[in-house]
Amino acid sequence: METVSIATSAGYELSTLRQAVIKLLEPLGGLSAYISRGDRVLLKPNMLSAKEPDKAVTTHPALVRVVAELVREAGGIVLIGDSPGIGRFLRVADKCGIFEAARASGAALVEFSEAVELRGNGTFRSIRLARPYYEADKIINLPKLKTHEMMTMTCAVKNLFGAVVGAEKAGWHLKAGSSRQLFARLLLEIYQLKKPALNIVDAVNAMEGNGPGNGDPIKLGLLIAGANPVAVDVIAGRLAGIPADLLYIEREAVSMGLPGALAEDIVLCGIPVDTIPETRFRLPTGLDVQFGLPPFLAKALKSHLTLYPAADREKCVLCGICRDACPPGAITIQNSALSVDNARCIRCWCCRELCPHDAMLIRRGMLLRALMLLSGTKSDQDSSSSAPSGISR
Repeated sequence: METVSIATSAGYELSTLRQAVIKLLEPLGGLSAYISRGDRVLLKPNMLSAKEPDKAVTTHPALVRVVAELVREAGGIVLIGDSPGIGRFLRVADKCGIFEAARASGAALVEFSEAVELRGNGTFRSIRLARPYYEADKIINLPKLKTHEMMTMTCAVKNLFGAVVGAEKAGWHLKAGSSRQLFARLLLEIYQLKKPALNIVDAVNAMEGNGPGNGDPIKLGLLIAGANPVAVDVIAGRLAGIPADLLYIEREAVSMGLPGALAEDIVLCGIPVDTIPETRFRLPTGLDVQFGLPPFLAKALKSHLTLYPAADREKCVLCGICRDACPPGAITIQNSALSVDNARCIRCWCCRELCPHDAMLIRRGMLLRALMLLSGTKSDQDSSSSAPSGISR
């Protein structure tokens, strides 16, 4: 059985949050159950891009500071590191408040720039992870609970993809990103190469809609913790009201027989779940609507049922960030216009995830538009807030 703890926090005021974290960890044995004096402890927050904390794109700096202070009090040496999806590490750390959190707590910021090659025993036999991440004595994973256009949800397991250094992320999207199941397996195999000692989820203010970079903040007032990131994600998905069929990491964890993948094998502690108001996150527009079709039918109708990215010409400033980040090189800028080669596009949605101007829209295939019209669902091709027809909210 895996144990997951849940606690409430009204906000990010430091003293209130500190007490909430302590209360969260009490049923798990406290922080001392995971950290020994002298341990070099790496805190791994979500530092996707240079956004202010109130945008809910990154792990809130108050949580990073509180955990760093608690680790130091337990005798640990604290490092804070990540590999942002976009932007220079120090700029992202400064903008999202983690630079100041490190300074105030006495932690050292560590950029993930050097990698070590690790041999796996699964589908992917060789995976390179950041050296500071791999060489730390303990990892405390500090994800933000958010929706995600490729994985539906990003939380504890997906946050560990930040251990892949810089531009190598694009290579993995190209290698495994054409299949959500395969990409989920990659994430789970990364987790198994260097398991975090503890996962503490920032769900005080989470993100719904077009996450992970352009969604909308949603207040949950919750913290979630556990040693097993798979179990933590299972509970986070339930608290967000996301249908299990759309949680690809959870589904793949079940097929791999990983501990924590089944809700019935998880023991909840902390606040009673029945006291938490029911929530159903608004889901991303870019979710695959073919998940329920037989493979032969999905393949035959792919071009008509698929969603494609397209530039919003009113918002697009032709900065080239999406073009440079596109794993298959499907995006070009020619004649003062951005275009996407749909035949090369693998629908990893990196362009939408990393666009700082929220300027990548969704274009729907012909049959999908017709189905949405018949169902009465909003069908304009540039919709950025409504989920595709057939997806439970």
